[in-house]
Amino acid sequence: MAPVLDVYLFFRGNCREAMELYKSVFGGDLTTTTYAEAPGTDPRHKDSLMHARLEGGDVKIMGSDVFEKELGKGQIELSLGGKDEARLRDIFQKLSDGGSVRQPLEKQFWGDLFGSLTDKYGVDWMINITLPGSQTDN
Repeated sequence: MAPVLDVYLFFRGNCREAMELYKSVFGGDLTTTTYAEAPGTDPRHKDSLMHARLEGGDVKIMGSDVFEKELGKGQIELSLGGKDEARLRDIFQKLSDGGSVRQPLEKQFWGDLFGSLTDKYGVDWMINITLPGSQTDN
C-alpha cells in the first residue's frame, strides 16, 4: 500500500471556527476532540480542539489548536483543482470571504482558470479550474 499524505493545519485557538467554515465549503463530516478529553490538559485550553478531522466531502483536512508551537516557519499553500467550474468558483468565493484574494480567478497562459487567496484564518489556497482543451485537460 502506498503512503498517504494528509493535510494537517494548526491554529491559534480558532480551529473549531475554521473547520466549521471548511465543512460549509467542502461538505463532509467533522469530528472533534477537545483538550479536555485528554489527561493532564491545561485548564485554560480545555475547550480548544486537540484534533479535528473533516472527511467525506470534497477534501480531507485535519487540524488542531496549538499554544506552545511556533507557527509560520514554512510556506505552504493548499492547491485545489478540478473541472467543475461552478463548484470551484463557489469554493473560491467562500474561502475568500473575510480573507484576501492574492490573484483573482482568471484565464492563464496554460488555458485554465487560476486564482489564489488567503482565507480569514491565514491559510493560503490556490484554485485551478481545468478548462476543456487546456494543457492540463487529460
